[in-house]
Amino acid sequence: MDASLALQYAIIAIAVVVSAWVVLKKQFPGPVRKARIALALPLLREGRAAWQQKLGRWIAPAGSLVNGRIAGKDCGGCDGCG
Repeated sequence: MDASLALQYAIIAIAVVVSAWVVLKKQFPGPVRKARIALALPLLREGRAAWQQKLGRWIAPAGSLVNGRIAGKDCGGCDGCG
């Protein structure tokens, strides 16, 4: 396999993954949000490396973090719960 053919396949694969992600976010926003929270929670636990916590904050949906923890869906962000 030529390097140019491998590069072409890699570019097409990236385009397919990005396209699938956009469709999932548009068509199924609730399950995508739950999946992002499920992926982010283990990375945000205390004792994790700094890069893992940073990755967890990046994966977590916007507005769902309160003091470095994932907030509930009814949370107003005031940190009065705990």
